[in-house]
Order: sequence, then structure tokens, then C-alpha cells
Amino acid sequence: MFDATTILAYKGKNKAVIGGDGQVTFGQSILKSNATKIRTLHNGEILAGFAGSTADAFNLFDMFEEQLAHRKGELIKAVIDFSKAWRKDKVLRRLEAMMIVLNQEHIFILTGNGDVVEPEDGEIAAIGSGGSYAIAAARALKKHASLDEESLVKESLNVAADLCIYTNHNIKTLSLG
Repeated sequence: MFDATTILAYKGKNKAVIGGDGQVTFGQSILKSNATKIRTLHNGEILAGFAGSTADAFNLFDMFEEQLAHRKGELIKAVIDFSKAWRKDKVLRRLEAMMIVLNQEHIFILTGNGDVVEPEDGEIAAIGSGGSYAIAAARALKKHASLDEESLVKESLNVAADLCIYTNHNIKTLSLG
């Protein structure tokens, strides 16, 4: 489990949205409350979010961006190539980190163990210490509320922030579509 963040992604009918909170902790202290843990990649065609240390995030985002460029934005091929490269790198594979990447067609969770997981429902994925709270809230809201994709992500992350001590209410989102 990764302390200090919650990332939630939702690939809905009209939009693909990713959101994350802004809290960064060091031990039992909050270092920063307004960090950005999500970004757009490949000319705004791909969304990505990261759970792990900040320095690792920059390295992994850059590495994934290179794979996207090499594969001309084909997300599935870039994800597979990235996971192979991440797993083979002796330093990076030891990182306790996870990423979510998505476009309007696909959503994946990636780890340094070489895992490439497409969520069972193909629509909602979450990582980080508050990930299980956020995904539970997102599934319930999707089923029982009429929210647009961005509102669903924000509300689900707010539920996670209410429950997870490593997640705050400083929610940022990015969307495609």
C-alpha cells in the first residue's frame, strides 16, 4: 500500500477523467497539501496518475512518455513496452510505485513488478492509500447517481479524503473528451 496519495480514473461514456489529491507526507507529517500527481501525456491524448515518491514519478512519467512516442500514441503497445522496461530496470523495478494510464478507449494499472491490469469493468481504477475507498465510492455513485464523469471522480476522491488520513480534499482532475 502506498501512503500519501489517492488516484482515481474513470473511463465513462462521454469523458475519460483522472483525479488525485494533493497530499504529500513524510513519515507522520504532511510536507505539502497541493501537489499534482496527475498529468496529460502525448499531446494531451493520454492521462496518467502516480502513487509513490515524487522523484520516481518524474522518472516513470518520462519513461512512459518515451514509450508513447516510440509507439506513436498506441496506448496498449506503449503500456506493454513500458512494463517490460520498468521490470527489467534494476533500480526502477524496486520502486514501490504504481501508475494509472488511460485514454478514451482503455484504462490500465501498471506496477514495477511488470503488472499490466485492465480493471474488470474496464471503467474505474484506483491506486494509493485511499484507492479502495475511492473505487468503492465511484462504483456506488456510478450505479446510484446521475453524475457526469468529472463530478463522479471528484466526489469519490472526497469520500476517500474523509476516510484516509493520507488523502486530502485538495482534488485536481484532468479529462479527455
